[in-house]
Amino acid sequence: QVLLAESGGGLVQPGGSLRLSCAASGRIISIDVMGWYRQAPGKQRELVATIMSGDITNYADSVKGRFTISRDNAANTVYLQMNSLKPEDTAVYYCNRNRRGLESWGQGTQVTVSS
Repeated sequence: QVLLAESGGGLVQPGGSLRLSCAASGRIISIDVMGWYRQAPGKQRELVATIMSGDITNYADSVKGRFTISRDNAANTVYLQMNSLKPEDTAVYYCNRNRRGLESWGQGTQVTVSS
């Protein structure tokens, strides 16, 4: 079982930027689909972005053009660059690995967008 550790969350003003990192305790290999999800208070966890083999990416409509997911397999790390942040982006952000249907989750990192 891989351990995923998120970091980089915090408090930022609207319009600001944050970069989240997800470090895996084991190797990230090409078949792994890595993703970021988020959960706001009182809401269900939702997909933010995923990246798969060939660096094929997928984004929720709400973050397209503002967020960028990337992966560094050699460093076993996945990133989420978040720009033009909005108050509605406030949530706990979770890293996810899906390897052939087996999912692993990190403990989450809080992102708060507020003036």
